[in-house]
Amino acid sequence: MNQKDPAVPVGAQRYIDEARRSLEARAEALRRVRRLRFDTIAVHGLYTVAESLDHNHGAIMEPTLFSSAQAYRDSNEMELALGYKIPTWCYTRIHNPTLGFLEDKLALLETYGSDIEAGCCVYSSGMAAIGNTVDALMVLPGTKPPNFVSSCQLYGGTYQLFDARLKRERGVDVRMVVDTSNLDEWRRNIDKNTRFLYGEMPSNPGLAFFDVAAVAELAHEHGIPLVLDTTIASPALLRPLLHGADVVIHSATKVMSCSGFGMAGAVIAHMPIVSNIPNDELKADFALYLKRYPQREQGGCLHPFQATMTLTDLRTLRARVDAWSQTAMTVARFLVKHPAVLAVNYLGLESYPLHEVAKKYLWLVDAEHDERYGKPVNRYTHMMSFRVKGGPAATRKAFDRLELIWRATDLGRVKTVATIPAISTHLLQGEEARKKADVPADLIRLSVGAEHPDDIIGDLDQALSAAK
Repeated sequence: MNQKDPAVPVGAQRYIDEARRSLEARAEALRRVRRLRFDTIAVHGLYTVAESLDHNHGAIMEPTLFSSAQAYRDSNEMELALGYKIPTWCYTRIHNPTLGFLEDKLALLETYGSDIEAGCCVYSSGMAAIGNTVDALMVLPGTKPPNFVSSCQLYGGTYQLFDARLKRERGVDVRMVVDTSNLDEWRRNIDKNTRFLYGEMPSNPGLAFFDVAAVAELAHEHGIPLVLDTTIASPALLRPLLHGADVVIHSATKVMSCSGFGMAGAVIAHMPIVSNIPNDELKADFALYLKRYPQREQGGCLHPFQATMTLTDLRTLRARVDAWSQTAMTVARFLVKHPAVLAVNYLGLESYPLHEVAKKYLWLVDAEHDERYGKPVNRYTHMMSFRVKGGPAATRKAFDRLELIWRATDLGRVKTVATIPAISTHLLQGEEARKKADVPADLIRLSVGAEHPDDIIGDLDQALSAAK
């Protein structure tokens, strides 16, 4: 717009000029921040000293704005804002500055080490993020109903959404891939009506892992996006956008919000995404599209207080993931040798079938710039699973004897947590689906926290000894 544009109401040009200057300052701040290291971005995000002094009374930490709505100076500013002609947050269901601080940080972390541009939309939970993403990509234009192709090795809630809610209740054509390492199985399920490919890696709880670049290339051959849930790895170990993926989803409830005091979700999307949907706005900035339409109408927005909690926990992301991964490796090596353990699933074990492909992708960010390492190093996340000899009864017996380790369905916490997925997170998907996803009844999922490895091992040892 300019002053001669008849669409600009009298007296409105100053708001357009303010918006232009604000966006220019933001772009310059973004250029500066992109030159910083991962840990620095995790601490600061895009919140600068200048922004603090100019707009937030010098507050060193990002302010938490609890107000549900934004006031406007006059009708001109309101009209421009609600027409998305100038930046606005308006109403927390649409946006909020505190949410914006978190979105900026997550987009920067997911694109770290590249010149990729990405947008982010945060949600009240990881499931809200998944639900909005799927809804947006399953629009109807086309001669036949659309379908999507997904790994069957998924978190139980995601599987329920895809199988029970979408496939069985709504008749959506959801096509499941059993062997995600088999590119031909992905290929056989794709046709001209496929909207996207979906995967979770490492998967919860089976630790499925596949070649991201190869599956992304296959998706793009068909003009569709690859959507990945990489909650377990976090951007400290894996940044899929750098390997060709289009959309990354996180349950920020987990590793990102390690303190365990709330729930959050996030979608980080490449700008643009590859898509066969005839909607230029959706393709150009998918995260912004989610914020403007599906989230605005469906209302899965994140609370500002939880955004602050997640921002706080994110500041130590790399160090935590590094430490917990090393502890997990120590614990996995102990479990492999334990006489009461039948099998151990951990990507860091050289004996694990998916170790080599995981080794290709899971790298501790900035290890080469860390004086402790001075070179790239692999880390294999905090999560593992193991099977107990003696079947489900012995598994329950060992599980029930845990004293230090918490029995809960949570993961990615500062405290070590265990669950039996077949009777908890994956209970409702049924025995047949659990068999396809490799979730047997004697499997214990273990999310390693910040305790000393000796104490975690001590608790596991006493519990497993009772299962003999």
